[in-house]
Amino acid sequence: MRSKVSKWFETKVAYDKLQEDGSTAKVKERYVVESLTFGGAEQKITEEMSVYVCGEFKVTDCIREARYREVFFSDNAEDDKWYKAKLQFITLDEKTEKEKKTAVFYLVQAADFAAAHRHIREVMDKTMINYEVDTVAETKFIEVFEREIG
Repeated sequence: MRSKVSKWFETKVAYDKLQEDGSTAKVKERYVVESLTFGGAEQKITEEMSVYVCGEFKVTDCIREARYREVFFSDNAEDDKWYKAKLQFITLDEKTEKEKKTAVFYLVQAADFAAAHRHIREVMDKTMINYEVDTVAETKFIEVFEREIG
């Protein structure tokens, strides 16, 4: 399990996709791209999708900056879905001595909900952070594209 902190954007594209039988079909798909800017996110998704497009292509809806900053990537080929996780970081207010919870969001690559929970524990249990898993929800993202540096 590898994690990466960066700036992520959620995109939605519509294009003519070449099917296995040789025909084409209009599809709408969601992707996540790593970028520093909205313009860079549009350029990145356009570049990444160029190998799959066999006709019309457009970025639909608006590109949105993701609420999460960290993505957990899996090396397991069976982990082919993406889950949004909301964790509550628990701290103690030294003045009032009361617990304070802060919501933090992640994107996790996993095969199912159980694997997503396992991956979250695998990464978070290596930290000194006291946390609770609040929610884990499957997304419709097809893939996450990282920025190429160099």
